[in-house]
Amino acid sequence: MSTIEGEKRIAGAAIEKVLDTSVRPDPPGPLANVLTFAWRGLLKIKHMPEQMFDAVITPVMFTVMFTYLFGGALAGSTEAYLQFLLPGILVQTVMFATIYTGFTLNTDLGKGVYDRFRSLPVWRLSPIMGAMVADLQRHTISAIIVFLIGLIMGFRPETGLLGMILVILLLDVFALGFTWIFVTVGLVVRSSSSVMTMSWFFLMPITFGSNIFVDTATMPQWLQTAIAFNPVAHLTTAARGILDGTVDASQIGLALIAPAVLTVIFAPLSLYLYSRKG
Repeated sequence: MSTIEGEKRIAGAAIEKVLDTSVRPDPPGPLANVLTFAWRGLLKIKHMPEQMFDAVITPVMFTVMFTYLFGGALAGSTEAYLQFLLPGILVQTVMFATIYTGFTLNTDLGKGVYDRFRSLPVWRLSPIMGAMVADLQRHTISAIIVFLIGLIMGFRPETGLLGMILVILLLDVFALGFTWIFVTVGLVVRSSSSVMTMSWFFLMPITFGSNIFVDTATMPQWLQTAIAFNPVAHLTTAARGILDGTVDASQIGLALIAPAVLTVIFAPLSLYLYSRKG
């Protein structure tokens, strides 16, 4: 046998070994799929940083404007009003950001992106779950930025860093429950603009009709009664209590009722609608 034939035989054996399909690596599990799609969601922010505009610029504007324009009239001093206002701004920021999961989902569905995802050998629900995980990171970043601005302006939480971390965790849990509403909307309506319109129609009354900006004791009795059933008000009260060191278990429990109920109702509905899309 010539040297050339021997080299060919060795090369052929090496190629067969590389192409051997008798043992295949295990496919990635659901958790790996979800984290991959969550990373995709974060990369969107990198390539389109304007997506963070509402999460960064808007809360800063509200905090600065309301504190210095209305703080003296509403609380007697800007310092006192900032202590009252900042937990509410945190709640408002997270509430407004919950829209974007449904918005981006609807946009991707309209462009056919999710049709491509369904052709991949991944857990079927991983694209939508990954998008929600990515948005949780967005909520956390927004809350940290609001805290930093507040600290620069003079906000001082009684419970320190621990209290701020606990508030961020509470906000993330609450946002996760509310997000399911807008995921359902994103799966039902035909255009992303409709998702925004319907979502703002729901969010504006429950956000501004709460105790975020003003103490409910200054409001008419009928409005106080309505706000008593507003989950945003319960979340704001719990956030203020955590940062002031005056929170009790009942306030945390009231704040968590709404996201728990919404998850039970809208999570199965959203997943059913998503599965029917295929």
